[in-house]
Parts: sequence; structure tokens; C-alpha cells
Amino acid sequence: MASQRVTLTVADQDGEREVVLSSPDKAVWPEPGITKAELAEYFQLVSGPFLEANGNRPVSLQRFRDGIGSEGFFSKNPPKGTPDYVDAVMVTYNSGRQHPQIVLNRPSAIVWAAQMNTIVFHPWASLATDPDNPVELRIDLDPQPGTDFDDAIAPAHALREVLSEAGLEAFVKTSGNRGLHVFAPIEPTHEFLDVRHAVIAAGRELERRMPDQVTMNWWKEERGERIFIDFNQANRDRTMAGAYSPRALAAATVSTPVRWEELDGVDPVRFTVRSIPKRLAEVGDPWAGMHESAGRIDTLLEWWERDRENGLGELPFPPEFPKMPGEPPRVQPSKKVAANWDE
Repeated sequence: MASQRVTLTVADQDGEREVVLSSPDKAVWPEPGITKAELAEYFQLVSGPFLEANGNRPVSLQRFRDGIGSEGFFSKNPPKGTPDYVDAVMVTYNSGRQHPQIVLNRPSAIVWAAQMNTIVFHPWASLATDPDNPVELRIDLDPQPGTDFDDAIAPAHALREVLSEAGLEAFVKTSGNRGLHVFAPIEPTHEFLDVRHAVIAAGRELERRMPDQVTMNWWKEERGERIFIDFNQANRDRTMAGAYSPRALAAATVSTPVRWEELDGVDPVRFTVRSIPKRLAEVGDPWAGMHESAGRIDTLLEWWERDRENGLGELPFPPEFPKMPGEPPRVQPSKKVAANWDE
């Protein structure tokens, strides 16, 4: 028997479009009973702030054919049959390979992504108009075993101070899971590797101020019960859940921008697909106009050079990256032996 299908009328900037939604009653999040149709409605309700944060960017779609209980997979390239209201841009990956990647620029495109069983949206830090130069410096504060969301709050405030000293205005959001994401809008004057070095410089400064609470150690065996400053999320084609993106977790939580003054009392579990539209209606979008305050990373790059001159050089890259200049050997510290380690 053919699956049920409904046609949604979606209001775009240039008029209305009809988007077909199959299996609208399918449970995407079984525990709260959120269906595919409710998810599509959520995207229409939050499309304004969602597109301000994630639109006009290369984006990877994390799709789950049968809801969060099924195995997820990523779509980067426009699949066969992608409608003409879903845009794309040619990007260069770390391997040097080039390929078109999906770009969402209108509400109908987000609803189409829901039709394609997308739950999590992973936007690049750069715009489709200039994909090689990020417009955001992004830092992921990732709680390690023995720590939780509350342990990331004080480091987030301290990181805000560090970035302010470097001439940048910081914005914060919940990850939708256990951590916090701190963003700073920047002018698109440097490519990804430079921005990664700026993130490392900021992270090292935060680590100097809070050595017992945060760590820059890439290897898990060295992190301890601290918040990991995940500097590698600043790399090309490395992404995190976008603002107002749902997460594939049982409670249907959403990665949610918050005001700094409300951060100390935030319960991230309360930010869900069902609660965010009401929150936006009541308090607005804390990230509205964020990119009007774009700064430069010059000071952070000066800190990077200072640290490099003092013996703090490059840090490990993710395993899928090619070997990078100045990178230390990719071997965990407990396996350092003469055969695979050269100081």
C-alpha cells in the first residue's frame, strides 16, 4: 500500500510553494510522539532565525529514514530529484576534491529537508558566496566523562572574556546535547586553517586561566574530568549542529541560542521542537543581527604566533585529514615509542 502523502503550502520570501510530505504521521521522536508533520511545522515556525543562522551556507543533512531509532547518514551533495528551490554551491574538501553541496535559502527548502528525513543540520562556518573564508569563529565546549552541562557554563563565560580581549563579540548556544557552542562573528578575511589557529590561541588562553576545568588535550586519555575545547571543529568541512537544529535524541532537544545573562539558569532539556516556537515568540532570537558585529582575528593570530615562538606549535588534526605541516605524530601518548614518535 502506498504511503500517505500530504501537500504543504510553504510561505517563501518570493511567494508560496507546495512541498509534498510523505508519511506525515511517522514518529520521528517516539517518546514525545513528535511526527514528521510536526517537524515540518516546526521548521516553518522557526524558519526566520533558522535561515539567519544556517542559510546561504554549505550544509550537511543528517538523515534518519525511520526516526531517531534508525541509523543516521549524512547527505552533503544534492540528491537526485532535488527541487530547484534548493540551492547548491561548489566547495573544496580537505582532500582537494570539489563537489556541490546543499544550500538552504528559503523555508520550502528546510521543509524539503524534513521530507528527506533530515533531523540535524550541520552548516559550514562560511557562506555559499565565499565558502573558503569563514564568517564565524566557533568553539565547542565538550563535557568529558565525569562532567556535565553545568560544568561548561563557567568556561563559557570565561571564554567570552578571552574573546572580548581579542576584540570579538561572543554568542552562545546549547548544543542540544551536553555541551555549549560559543560563536564569534568574524570578517571573512582568513581561510579555515588560520581560523583554526585563532581558535587554538583562544583555547590555550582559556586553558591557562582555568587549567583544572578545561583542556586542549586532543587525546581522550589525557583530558581527565574537564571540559574539552574542541579546536578541530574549526576545520574545513567539520561542523556542529546549527542554531535551532533539532538533535536525534529521545527528548527532541534543539540546539538553542541563549542570552549570556540567562546562561547560568539554563536547562538545555527544556529546549525542544515543541517549546522553541513559543520561546521565540516570547523572548525573540538572541542571535538576531549577530553578524552586524563581525570582528577580526588579528589579535588571536598574534597570540598564536607568540605561543608558537614559545614552543606551543600545531596540534593534531582529525584522522580523516591529510598529514598537515608541523602536526605532531598521530599516536596517542600511551603508545609513544621510538618507532612511531619523534620529538
